[in-house]
Amino acid sequence: MITLSQSPTEPGFVQNPYPFYEKARATGPFFRWSDYDMVCTGNWAATSAIFRDRRFGREAPPERAPVIPDHLRPFYAVESHSMLELEPPRHTRLRGLVLRAFTSRRIAALGPEIAALSHQLIDAFPPGDFDLLQHFGQKLPVIIIARLLGVPEQMSEDLLRWSNAMVGMYMAGRTRAREDAAIAATTAFVDFMRQYVDQRRAKPADDLITSLIEAEEAGERLTTDELITTCILLLNAGHEATVHTIGNGVKSLLETATPAAALAPGAVEASVEEILRFDPALHMFTRWVYEPAEVMGHTFQRGDQVALLLAAANRDPAQWEDPGRFDPARPIRPHASFGAGQHFCVGAPLARLELQIALPILFQRLPGLALAAPPQYKDVYHFHGLDRLVLRRTA
Repeated sequence: MITLSQSPTEPGFVQNPYPFYEKARATGPFFRWSDYDMVCTGNWAATSAIFRDRRFGREAPPERAPVIPDHLRPFYAVESHSMLELEPPRHTRLRGLVLRAFTSRRIAALGPEIAALSHQLIDAFPPGDFDLLQHFGQKLPVIIIARLLGVPEQMSEDLLRWSNAMVGMYMAGRTRAREDAAIAATTAFVDFMRQYVDQRRAKPADDLITSLIEAEEAGERLTTDELITTCILLLNAGHEATVHTIGNGVKSLLETATPAAALAPGAVEASVEEILRFDPALHMFTRWVYEPAEVMGHTFQRGDQVALLLAAANRDPAQWEDPGRFDPARPIRPHASFGAGQHFCVGAPLARLELQIALPILFQRLPGLALAAPPQYKDVYHFHGLDRLVLRRTA
């Protein structure tokens, strides 16, 4: 297995990580990324297999559990109740309870609201050149998730700020200043959510928080701490990825001069899946090894950690023809952007619905959109999203 070096904060990599992924994938199913001191894979088959293999999981084995510094305890106290970070039996219980509230019917019912909000945001675009992320991409998903949870949407700016600060804990090159900002945001977010959970316990309403309170399986319900963490997870994970995907997707559509027909009712589903495949919002997801396991010739031992490079797996030529080409007409096939197996993203249906509704409305309302400045990606690895997307109306 070859060892490769590549700083995740190096400007060239930040703007275009795909050449490194292709170089790494060409060496075999696995390589060691020296900057992370971790075995990684950008191979589609290996990524797919590990996602579904119960010998790999998110929760660290007890002997590898990290020591949490005192100043980070508030953040990891929230993480300790996150179904994203847990394995069975706790994960099974939490996910089952959440899915009883986060139903396909509830998500589908948001369609008209997503459409109306898309029009409302477009109506409010400033004259002249404008930043799509500031005026559309960041606002739409956070307002929708606020409405879904049942918290005041006028709080959306605070929710966005708290979410951005907390997500900073996962970024490469994390600093003490970023940690302090994340802890302050965590404390504020938890206090805010605790207030709303207490209100909904006393006065139920037709919202997701109430449904989560009422959800019950085998006589068990979510605790208050589990409720708070679940609400924070739904907002942070769902909104962060959708913001980046809107930006990355519009960039791809404009740079490739994709015709409007790609967003027509019969074609938009495939176009959205291609957006998710081609330039996804999340590029790395890690797994711990629970027992010796051999995958494509490499033997893992208990306590090892492996990084799944989702964006690299999404461009594996063994899975897709000409994978480096953006092709909205590409036949729909499974991609890695939402994960797979028991940790498949519970918010995937909502993200897909938002994209399938909002993008056609954007291009119908503003058919002459064009890039007004070269898009630049933010230094936020292992996420991958634009700093700004400045657009111009040309028609």
